Amino acid sequence: MAAADLERGRDAYAKRAWREAYEALARANRATPLGSADVEHLATAAYLVARDDDAVAFLEQAHHRQLEDGNGLRAVRCAFWLGMILLLRGDVGPGSGWLGRAQRLLAGEPAETAEHGYLLLPLAFQQEAAGDWEAAAASAGTAADIAVRFDDSDLFALAAHVQGRVLAVNGRMAEGVPLLDEAMVAATSGAESPIVIGVVYCGVILTCVETYEVRRAQEWTDVLSRWCREQPELVAFTGRCLIHRAEIMQLRGAWPAALEEAQRASERLAEGFNRPATAQAFYRQGELHRLRGDFDAAEKAYEAASRYGFEPQPGLALLRLGQGRLDVATASIGRALAEATHASRRAALLPAAIEIALDGDRLDDARVCCRELEQIAEAYGSALLGASVAYAWGALRLREGDAAAALTSLRRAWQGLEALSAPYEAARARTLLALACRALEDAEGASLELDAARDAFRALGARPDLARLEALAKGSDDRPTYGLTARELEVLRLVAAGKSNREIAAELVISEHTVARHLQNLFAKLDVSSRTAASAFAYEHDLV
Repeated sequence: MAAADLERGRDAYAKRAWREAYEALARANRATPLGSADVEHLATAAYLVARDDDAVAFLEQAHHRQLEDGNGLRAVRCAFWLGMILLLRGDVGPGSGWLGRAQRLLAGEPAETAEHGYLLLPLAFQQEAAGDWEAAAASAGTAADIAVRFDDSDLFALAAHVQGRVLAVNGRMAEGVPLLDEAMVAATSGAESPIVIGVVYCGVILTCVETYEVRRAQEWTDVLSRWCREQPELVAFTGRCLIHRAEIMQLRGAWPAALEEAQRASERLAEGFNRPATAQAFYRQGELHRLRGDFDAAEKAYEAASRYGFEPQPGLALLRLGQGRLDVATASIGRALAEATHASRRAALLPAAIEIALDGDRLDDARVCCRELEQIAEAYGSALLGASVAYAWGALRLREGDAAAALTSLRRAWQGLEALSAPYEAARARTLLALACRALEDAEGASLELDAARDAFRALGARPDLARLEALAKGSDDRPTYGLTARELEVLRLVAAGKSNREIAAELVISEHTVARHLQNLFAKLDVSSRTAASAFAYEHDLV
């Protein structure tokens, strides 16, 4: 029976039927200790069906059996994977210990081997974590060179992906992205280990997401999804795959399907030990609930993401803004920005910071954030970030009263978002385009933009945005606004009602300095020089 189980396990492994391979090889190993190569396959199958504890135990067995068989280099590889798996699940001490053992075993080798390249990868991770990303990229590059010399496709795929990722996330996109593509080709066409293939798939897609390479993220996510579907018993990597799919689906506007994928991801990841990925699955659920207007469910999802160790920003700050808690939103996004040091993370926070600043009439703060976002977008060369920059400048210029300049930026943002098949973000741009048209007294243009945005929000199920849009439409009439922004009209009406700057600031929850700036702007637009003259203008032209 042990021999039959062994043959059944080997056959299932070759067919990528991982659960069957795990169960059959485990039975055979209990009956008669397997040889080192079969135990390695057993460990791999255990890892792929999310039996992480068993994977670690079997890798230890394989390590010792390789040593007993005199295969020191193969034992080094087992120790390398033990260290990496343990580190990834948060077991820092044991993981570091196994990597140290691998280094000690390798120190006795008289010449360079492929294993020297494998052990450069943990060094690259350490260097990146210490902030020395150039050294990290160099270490990974050396590992890739070693892989070429020894014709080790697994090592090359891992090393090229690490080097490409380090370069790309640190703004060296022109150098990093081709390496990512090369790593994916190596993994899909030459890599022998299914774990290597999964690691490279997920790592490359994560890098594309972090650097806002949306089109590549979409393409490689589709490839990863097919790879996962070809292995129905696969558990490892599929949760991460579902998170990426959910994010892409959200961008494309398939929100119900995206929410389903994010929920499946959190359930699938609960079978393993990947807390960071589980947290991201909950955060994605929170984002989708927030956009659809289910604020209670969004809050619970953000709380779950936080419990698993993920900072639920900018989503949580935008949720507070949607709940009308501007002061809380301002404090949350400000604290998150103060902590964020990496450009990719700041790029994720800055659009929300701009939106919150504009809602609070902190135009100077919004301008500073727009400039920083623009610098990051130029470094990454991302079409999505470019569209976000155009949208941010358009929103700011609209609030400043320069509707013509806002129109130009917002039209560019809308065109970019349409090209990326991002219907929600495109509809938000059209909403602001409508306001710009209205400010320029183009009532027909404003109506067309509002109708297009309304149809998009309705199709998406974006209830909060739809409600805001309906409020804008109801507030619209045929009266000219004389170039005043919505906030300037509010200030003018309160001035006409006899309110002081302090009272206006309190009512609108803005600073007195901001009130004074709005007054200065509206005086110039209406060609008046005093509060009394402005009040008279408001009554004469039916603005109150």
